[in-house]
Amino acid sequence: MVIAGLSAVGASDAQAASGLFALCLAVGLCCIVVPWLSKVPISFAWSTPGAALLLAAGATTGNFAAAVGAFLVCAALIVLCGLWPALGRVITGIPKPIAGAMLAGILFPICVAPVTATIEQPLVAVPMILVWLLLARLAPRWAVPGAMLVAAIGIAVIAGPGVFAGHGVLPRLEFVAPVFEPAVIVSLGLPLFIVTMAGQNVPGFAVMSTFGYTVAPRPVLLTTGLASAGGALFGGHVINLAAITAALMASPEAHPDRSKRWVATVSSGFVYLALGVGAGAAAALVAAAPPVIILAVAGLALLGALASSVAGALEEPEHRVSAIATFLVTASGVSIVGIGSAFWGLLVGGLFLLWLAPARRQRAASAPETTSETAPEDPALAAQPDAS
Repeated sequence: MVIAGLSAVGASDAQAASGLFALCLAVGLCCIVVPWLSKVPISFAWSTPGAALLLAAGATTGNFAAAVGAFLVCAALIVLCGLWPALGRVITGIPKPIAGAMLAGILFPICVAPVTATIEQPLVAVPMILVWLLLARLAPRWAVPGAMLVAAIGIAVIAGPGVFAGHGVLPRLEFVAPVFEPAVIVSLGLPLFIVTMAGQNVPGFAVMSTFGYTVAPRPVLLTTGLASAGGALFGGHVINLAAITAALMASPEAHPDRSKRWVATVSSGFVYLALGVGAGAAAALVAAAPPVIILAVAGLALLGALASSVAGALEEPEHRVSAIATFLVTASGVSIVGIGSAFWGLLVGGLFLLWLAPARRQRAASAPETTSETAPEDPALAAQPDAS
């Protein structure tokens, strides 16, 4: 998904391989050094919502140097959050329904790709989806890897024995001189920063707290911001505090003794470094694949994230109309004055939120005079028939 996302914003095959390699190196080194020094299982990862954003923002720019400039701006904003906590509070203060709806809008077109792939590439897509469905029931952890394996086999059959011809299997870092284009920064850099902070860093801190670890935000944000900046110069988008993998390595599953769980994170760092060696082969495989197959694999992998985002967006009844507006604009893929739909979705959702706020306050003030059976959940839904 990372390679497909980098390719979508203009990266060549070599630049996409370099970007994945840079991310593996940055994440691996952070996972080794920080836990080793702190003896706390702080884990890091690249931004999965960020990679999805790149896939969805392909129409924003075909100039990878401009995308790298946006990556650097995102990294600088993360560093700024570490130095200036008030900025971090503003970003994390974005209402959860709006942030969730924006992420859902980014993910929706990708998650539709498995459906499209069954029509355009049925010989690969149908077996891939069937394997995913089978494993989702029998061995859920292996559902996505199983689908990826079927897709890889199908791609190899389509491409033939020359799948790696003309590609360096061993990855190398390729410097990309950044270009700072305002429209790309607004449509790619700012949404990348927001989804990384709201979708990865904030849950990451919450997960660590759940397992009894107090993690100071400043050193983590400074570390991930500086590491992201270094990786961006070689094509990587952004790294952040891990959330899902953090729950694995900070939990008793890693070690009954919580003082020894940091070893799991350090081990994962070495695995990231080993995975980086395969970046060139992965880039060659993606380059040989029909684009819809790569999107379909990403869509299967992101179905759970889409479901969580939609649930979070619609969780609070009073914000549902604002969240739906955010979702629709983001999912539309519109680009206005060169600025992509993620930014416009966030802007429209915020405007809806402000416009409907007086009605919410008025309804709250009159709440004692109404009953739960008769009071409508939202003024914009009051005139609608009961969907049940």
